[in-house]
Amino acid sequence: MVTTLTTRVARSAHALDTPTATLAGFHEWLDARSRADESRIERIAFADMRGWGFDPETGNLVHDSGRFFSVEGLDVTMPGLPVERWTQPILNQPEIGILGIIAKEFDGVLHFLMQAKMEPGNCNGLQLSPTVQATRSNYTRVHKGAAVAYVEYFQQPGRYRTLADVRQSEQGCWFYRKRNRNIIIEVDEDIEVLDGFHWLTLRQLHELLVVDDLVNMDSRSVLACLPFPFQGSELGDGGSDVAPVRTDLLSWITEARTRYEPRAELVPLNKVQNWNRSADRISHENGTFFSVIAVDVQAGGREVRSWTQPMIEPHGIGLSAFLTRRVDGVLQALVHARVEPGYTDVLELAPTVQCTPENYALLPAAARPALLDDVLGAPSERVLFDSVLSEEGGRFYHARNRYVVIDAGPALRDVVPGPDYRWIPVPELLGLIRHSHYLNIEARTLLACLQSVDAPIVAK
Repeated sequence: MVTTLTTRVARSAHALDTPTATLAGFHEWLDARSRADESRIERIAFADMRGWGFDPETGNLVHDSGRFFSVEGLDVTMPGLPVERWTQPILNQPEIGILGIIAKEFDGVLHFLMQAKMEPGNCNGLQLSPTVQATRSNYTRVHKGAAVAYVEYFQQPGRYRTLADVRQSEQGCWFYRKRNRNIIIEVDEDIEVLDGFHWLTLRQLHELLVVDDLVNMDSRSVLACLPFPFQGSELGDGGSDVAPVRTDLLSWITEARTRYEPRAELVPLNKVQNWNRSADRISHENGTFFSVIAVDVQAGGREVRSWTQPMIEPHGIGLSAFLTRRVDGVLQALVHARVEPGYTDVLELAPTVQCTPENYALLPAAARPALLDDVLGAPSERVLFDSVLSEEGGRFYHARNRYVVIDAGPALRDVVPGPDYRWIPVPELLGLIRHSHYLNIEARTLLACLQSVDAPIVAK
């Protein structure tokens, strides 16, 4: 009988220690890497950046090469929403990067090659990233630095077994139509494990997800694309955890995308209103939301050892939460069809609650997210997962979100706050995640977190 990928993933999700990798050994390895890391990140004035500057006509913050990314303005109109019009800075990075993980089976168990990577925006130095995490400018070596390790494995279509491969969006409030290729390939051949890389099972990765600021955003996004056998699934050899996506669900998403008619237009940064530029930051006049800052980076273990760049610095720790329930034994999550100005296709499915609570002090009361108070006040016995995790450290400075999974319980299990909310079986969300622009980055992180708390069934 052929063993399905779902079953192989389940076995990896049960393997806490193997002859190839132990959790204790990983922590010793990471501690040693962290002690040896001599990276230094310093906030600087914009004038002290090297290779970056403000365009004299548009005010856009751009790199001399015209590559990497730029900080531009965005003029947003959102008819029908509590706040209908605003302008803001936004990152424009049209390149599609690679977020890739190499998998290999050892002693019958899938292992995943992960990297301890320093990013300038990480609040704690090293975090666990995919095997390859690189923009096109990086892996084509626009920076004239060293080659990106292992990138060649993801540039040879058909040579290796593909376990997942889909283009996914990133934060639609900070990025303009940003996408990355999320890909997992499986190799049979022996490959050299370079310094800074370590094999881990899926169970080990799940254990590490509960550690604050350890498994980075890109790793979470890629891991969420794996098939996964949740409790209550009808699984065995030949079984599948991914349910066909119902036509009525696709119709609900399409109707929501048709109902909203947002307009988001790139404009010169010097045309953005209500934002002030000083020597070392661009910030909103009321001090909320985020700022654009600049940093000087001295890095070890990177393709380039020294550079400067702009970054987005959020104000406050965000909150992303799923309410969950079981119906006939199948896990469901309450999702929100959420409009963000940087999305490619109007809206994507988001967590039940996704916000930075502090931002709503100065916004209309109608803008306060539905169920926010219920999530903040959830009794501890109903909280299934609760961890503060970092967002992408290559562009965001100390960006952190509290990720929470809550059992809705009797009081909330049937709540639907409005037409943009829907209870969706998790197997259908896994079906949607195999396609672009359906689940946002926060929802994908929460799916990875769900995997760590909802024990899989291992087929005999």
